[in-house]
Amino acid sequence: MGSLLPKLAELLKEEYMLQTSIKKKVDSLEKEMKSMQAALCKVRDVPRDQLDIQVKLWAGEVRELSFDMEDVVDKFLVRVHDGSELAANSNKLARLIKNMVRLFTKGKARREIATAIKDINKQVQEVANRRGRNAVDNIVCGPTTVTPVDPRLRVLYTEVTELVGIVGKRDQELMKLLSEGDILSKEKLKIVSVVGFGGLGKTTLVKTVYDNIKEDFDCRAFVPVGRNADGKKVLMDILVDLGMCGSNLTLWNERQLINKLRESLQNKRYLIVIDDIWDEKLWATINLAFSKSNTFGSRLITTTRIVSVSKLCCSSSTDSVYQMEPLSDDDSKRLFYKRIFSGESGCPPKFDEVSTNILEKCGGVPLAIITIASLLASDQCIKPEDEWHVLLKSIGHGLTENPSVEEMMRILSFSYYDLPSHLKTCLLYLSMFPEDQEIKKDGLIWMWIAESFVESGNGRISLFEIGETYFNELVNKSMIQPVYDKESVIGTICACRVHDMVLDLICLLSREENFVTIVNGVSKEEHEATPLESGRILQVRSIATFEPAIRVMPSFSSFDVLRVLDMTKCHLGPSCHLNLRELGSLFHLRYLGLASTGISKLPEEVGKLQFLQVLDLSNNYDIQELPSTISKLGRLMCLLISHYCKRFPDGLGNMSSMEVLRDINGDTLSIVKELGKMKRLRKLAIRFGNLSLELEEAFVKSLGEMANIQSVSIGCDFKFVDILGEHWVPPRSLREFTTFRDVKFSILPAWIRNNPLHLPQLSNLSIFVEEVQQADLRSLGKLPALCNLALWSLRRSKLLVIGADEFHCLTSFTSFSGSPGQVVFQPGALLKIEVIVIDIGLQVTREEVVGSVGYCFDLSMGNLPSLRDVTVRFDRSGVTVGEAKQAEVALGNTLRTHPNRPTFEISIRPSIPEDAPDGDVHIEEE
Repeated sequence: MGSLLPKLAELLKEEYMLQTSIKKKVDSLEKEMKSMQAALCKVRDVPRDQLDIQVKLWAGEVRELSFDMEDVVDKFLVRVHDGSELAANSNKLARLIKNMVRLFTKGKARREIATAIKDINKQVQEVANRRGRNAVDNIVCGPTTVTPVDPRLRVLYTEVTELVGIVGKRDQELMKLLSEGDILSKEKLKIVSVVGFGGLGKTTLVKTVYDNIKEDFDCRAFVPVGRNADGKKVLMDILVDLGMCGSNLTLWNERQLINKLRESLQNKRYLIVIDDIWDEKLWATINLAFSKSNTFGSRLITTTRIVSVSKLCCSSSTDSVYQMEPLSDDDSKRLFYKRIFSGESGCPPKFDEVSTNILEKCGGVPLAIITIASLLASDQCIKPEDEWHVLLKSIGHGLTENPSVEEMMRILSFSYYDLPSHLKTCLLYLSMFPEDQEIKKDGLIWMWIAESFVESGNGRISLFEIGETYFNELVNKSMIQPVYDKESVIGTICACRVHDMVLDLICLLSREENFVTIVNGVSKEEHEATPLESGRILQVRSIATFEPAIRVMPSFSSFDVLRVLDMTKCHLGPSCHLNLRELGSLFHLRYLGLASTGISKLPEEVGKLQFLQVLDLSNNYDIQELPSTISKLGRLMCLLISHYCKRFPDGLGNMSSMEVLRDINGDTLSIVKELGKMKRLRKLAIRFGNLSLELEEAFVKSLGEMANIQSVSIGCDFKFVDILGEHWVPPRSLREFTTFRDVKFSILPAWIRNNPLHLPQLSNLSIFVEEVQQADLRSLGKLPALCNLALWSLRRSKLLVIGADEFHCLTSFTSFSGSPGQVVFQPGALLKIEVIVIDIGLQVTREEVVGSVGYCFDLSMGNLPSLRDVTVRFDRSGVTVGEAKQAEVALGNTLRTHPNRPTFEISIRPSIPEDAPDGDVHIEEE
């Protein structure tokens, strides 16, 4: 409904030249639909099991009616923009409106049912004065800034991991089961099956143990399975995880895959985890791939919710079943309070009794505890005490007396019904994605925009940023699980996953509301394609396709009103049955995802897609040029390509709506000049193969005309020093600046060095400076919003000291140098730092640091209160083996006794031979 109303208003504009009588009917329809929307919002805030059956039917009819109306309006608008004659379309629209008005008479009568809903038993989603919040004008308040992710959440997810397995007896018990019988079964495969109720943390526990012991094995694989899994796909996933990649795997049958897997594991000690098995028949198939003898002490771990499956997995006397138990009362309180109350202060006395009662009903299930806690601490503020009691009453018996899937789903549904309408829609959209799928954040937000789920704000903030607020709110409410970037911008959220129980809930709701239909590409029993029902195709608005379902995809011309088409990672090469030229018939398309599809050419017909907003062609390295028609896409907001695409058509600057452009090749002067016309550009990633002085000057000029630029990433295929010179003055909106490949600066750029406070939003910086001095560190430390710093150099001052008055927001610090020195963190420095990745020169440490701040091999890391993850590489050139070992032990001891117990990895370069005497000294060659 939210997307229909603006379109009805659009029809009233003079440019469409509608007759006065038609305008009056459209105006009447708009008012009627607004009234219906207000009623629907009230209906949607009530759990479906508490709605009168007539209300459900009425809501369903209005929903379907709004879909039909939107299809009518969309087709009319497309024809108008396509240049068709307005008068003919006006007549057609008049007839359709007449039919709608007739339908509305029926709908209006049924709407009276909605007014009869009186004071339904208050559930938790009604505690925030629903009646006021559901006013039509206030359904979605336009934010002025992007809602951030609650900073407590990352610590919370670490806390969950600790409670489930890292600290305490659980991981030790599982490790003991894995090592039992090592002497007796040295040659035999040992299987351990972890069984327990959904939401207990089986996957978290097993992943923790897997990460701790995986280096002890020759090869390893961690494969999620899930409900309705296909044996062939599971076998393929294991082979891929073991490094046995190859397109021919998809052509093999189960027998061939089993034989290949047995062959690959022969004479190897392996560790394999198969997570979340639901079906005994599936296990029977997978089990054939593993020899039970001559496995050199290999280990196979499975997880399941079903006791009979776990027993079937562990049929040998040397195998073991591990029954997952709920959290203890103390651990449940620790997790609950950590989410709601900041720090370790515990629970205020007035909440003590009610929180204990709520936790009792959560039954020690981490997922239930986090979900309920996020409900009570929504929008980073704690709800009043009376609302806690309302929630307690609503839960009923909870999981204490009935630890069932149904009861867990009911608890999760409280958080769903607490969401505002726009977030409910965005969450339901995630039911399109398979279980355990890592869903890229940016792509998901663009899909929401294409579907008109994201409503425009006050003009000061882009649609994408509003969508980012939606995403962050779903994270804050624990409806989706964040996936943090571990490579490029460490600690930022790059994707999300949906817990399988939340996925079950939203799939159920999506089916009931006729919102999403799941079509399996392969029937599990018969291995035959399951076709789409032709009757539904005409109404389909979004398609997300995953291999091997591409084989049942109908022709593109079959879809009338398709807005989103995502075929990422589906093979669309010459053997595919789909004709890409038919993409030109999808006039309503807003999002086209063709990343990693193996295509070598984009058809010219794509230029017909006048409403297209997102075109993702990334990771298609055979695309050498784009068709000339692409410059006609004036509404395109996001274009993702590979830098291997060398040729662009003229008129790139015509794409005035462009906000994101990545990874463009910048070797053409005309293209670089055209970039300056993209006034709305927020993110630019560009790569140069041959950067001349003229090209550099043009690039600096174009970059200076981008007043809204937030992210700049620059790469070169050859060494280029001091790109941008000293003349570029970045806008205050700059949030991210990254250089890669051979882009280097001889000194820290003047636009950072001279006035760090001019960059109040710069939060991510990755830069290569030939020589880093203490003064450079002081300048960087004054950047007020800097969260992630990657600082690369050829040389570093022998001693760099980070003081307490610098880097107030820094959470991740990476620093590697060709000639590393020593880095010391003073007390009070880097209070928020969580991740450190650095190299240290031990010779410098010995020669320079003694007498000034002490011979601190531990780098004073005990002074960093928020530390979570540390990677240190010691350069032992010029010091003895004994001194290198001493440094390794000193730092290791400091990190092991750190209150946060951070994960860490310490290495020595070059590595120390086993037989090397302690007095041996390595001399680094020039």
